[in-house]
Amino acid sequence: MNQEVFKVLVVDDEPGIRIGISRVLQSFSVKLDEENLNIIFDVDTVETAEEAIEKIKKSPPQIILLDNKLPGMSGIEALEVITSMKLPETYTIIITAYASIESAVKATKYGAYDFLPKPFTPTDLKNTIYKVVKQLIVERKARQLAEEKKRIRFEFLSVLAHELKAPINAVDGYLKILEDMDVTKNPELVKDLIRRCIIRNDYMRKMINDLLDLTRIESGQKVRNITDVDLREIAQRAIETNLIEAQKRNITITLHADGPVNIKADAGEMEIILNNLISNGVKYNKDNGKVDIYLSRENDKVIIKVADTGIGMTPEECSKLFRDFARIRNKKTENILGSGLGLSTVKKLAQIYNGDVSVHSIPDEGSTFTVEIKDYEEKSTQPT
Repeated sequence: MNQEVFKVLVVDDEPGIRIGISRVLQSFSVKLDEENLNIIFDVDTVETAEEAIEKIKKSPPQIILLDNKLPGMSGIEALEVITSMKLPETYTIIITAYASIESAVKATKYGAYDFLPKPFTPTDLKNTIYKVVKQLIVERKARQLAEEKKRIRFEFLSVLAHELKAPINAVDGYLKILEDMDVTKNPELVKDLIRRCIIRNDYMRKMINDLLDLTRIESGQKVRNITDVDLREIAQRAIETNLIEAQKRNITITLHADGPVNIKADAGEMEIILNNLISNGVKYNKDNGKVDIYLSRENDKVIIKVADTGIGMTPEECSKLFRDFARIRNKKTENILGSGLGLSTVKKLAQIYNGDVSVHSIPDEGSTFTVEIKDYEEKSTQPT
């Protein structure tokens, strides 16, 4: 179990209180099994609020035990100063012999976390400290999560901007060439530039559609229409969607399924899975290649396999797949456009159906993607 030291500052003009709190906390610890964390305490003491404020400025403690009635500046006045410092991991407990609703309201207004009325027992002190520690750890985790979300969002938008910048610049360049030339003198060049613009435009459209699919899935707000779906019908639609691109390069797409392959699922989500896998099978294939789709049910699992005879990947490249915007970049893929979102979407959908996706690939021989999923359940594991 990991150990962490929390600094405690006791501010009280009574020596007996300072000594008593120090003794209790020196032999006390808070174990948080879920966090694999054991908190011990380093206790420092002062007699006045003025001394406390100077110490807090130099090294903020996690917990302040602050007497309300002090010589000079009062505990409430000190609390107002401490709160103005905006210390995210400092919690103040007011010690008072005159606990009342009025003092509680006033202290809470100025940022006190809790009260410890005099006289208090060692058990009272330990219970109060335990509550503070639990709250501090919860709020620390919340801040860390918020920062992580902010970082991920920034990285996501940075990658998205980078991925869209290249095709936008390309289209802009082609259009400027068209603007400056006499289109009647070189119709073949005009045709080629328009074709290039269409390709880049299709790429941006696919990225936007993939991004929308991903957002709907991750938001947890998508309304699913769960029915008894035959995956053969979904696969056939996905094949038809990709047939034109396959025929341009003489790539054969074959569906293998011994009878109906039924699953309780949202038909649209099954189509996203199959369309992404088949589209990749065509896109990263070789001319005159093959894409084979295998559908089967084994006990409570449905298995989807899509095998191609394409460029393949190394084990290192395979390990990078299934992340948002993950794309394999090498000489073989430099002219292949893709959003890098398709496979991460497939993985998230597989997880929703209590399953997963894997890949086996050999460079220059091809890749086989395997998705194993189960009938949809309301309490299915959501993607993380």
